[in-house]
Amino acid sequence: MTFDTQPDSEEIDRFLAEDIGAGDLTASILPETLTATARVITREPMVLCGQAWFDAVFVRLDPRAEIIWHLPEGAEAEPGARLCTLMGSARALMTGERTALNLLQTLSATATVSRQYAKAVAGTGVRVLDTRKTLPGLRVAQKYAVRCGGCHNHRMGLHDGILIKENHILAAGSITQAVRAAKSLRKNVMVEIEVENLQELGEALAAGAERIMLDEFSLSHMREAVKITRNRAELEVSGNVSLETIREIAETGVDYISVGALTKHVQAIDLSMRVTLGAGDNAECSRPFG
Repeated sequence: MTFDTQPDSEEIDRFLAEDIGAGDLTASILPETLTATARVITREPMVLCGQAWFDAVFVRLDPRAEIIWHLPEGAEAEPGARLCTLMGSARALMTGERTALNLLQTLSATATVSRQYAKAVAGTGVRVLDTRKTLPGLRVAQKYAVRCGGCHNHRMGLHDGILIKENHILAAGSITQAVRAAKSLRKNVMVEIEVENLQELGEALAAGAERIMLDEFSLSHMREAVKITRNRAELEVSGNVSLETIREIAETGVDYISVGALTKHVQAIDLSMRVTLGAGDNAECSRPFG
């Protein structure tokens, strides 16, 4: 899967409009010519992700703003680490601070959780996948963050892959009929179907499903599914996956494990932006904003 990970101006405008509305009343008390420098630090361990979105916010407000990143995208940072330094209009820095930090703390949280899951299955050959359980408006950004953390993407949306679940099977009449109908579309996309037991697995294999999702299978049934399948289809595990259970699941021999928590249960990273009036770190009147 390939997609553009650079936010466009319309997307950034929507993010800013949510906060600014008709204008930033508080920032308007500052002189238009006042300049400032700001530092962003993290208060907790994290994987840095979202630089392009962060930069775009401030450049949209002040085209002459300068942002210097002290760590590369995808780097791990410890509490107290300085992530970046900004220089530009004081009004722009004050106005864009919350929108930019909201994006950076959310995408970094997604990347941080993804890194934890990637490390948990290291050496097994399993790929950890995200899901469509993303925050509204941040689908592309969060899926990018998943990759940044070392995990992988499932389909982007309903348009680029076929995943047949319980309700689809019920409406189609059977697993066989559902797979047959999906293949008749000839959309040149993967056809995946969800099964709930070993009997349904056998039917899905006979129908020619390319990938089969094992929903709520026990570890013993996962191992049996691997033996039954014998590489005739890819196997994906879904349901009741956590950092505590994922290693055991990976060691059953399945190909993929999908984890909604990568994007759904993230807790924003605690970041702080400290603004100094004037140009440079030695200027007076340093204050934290966060």
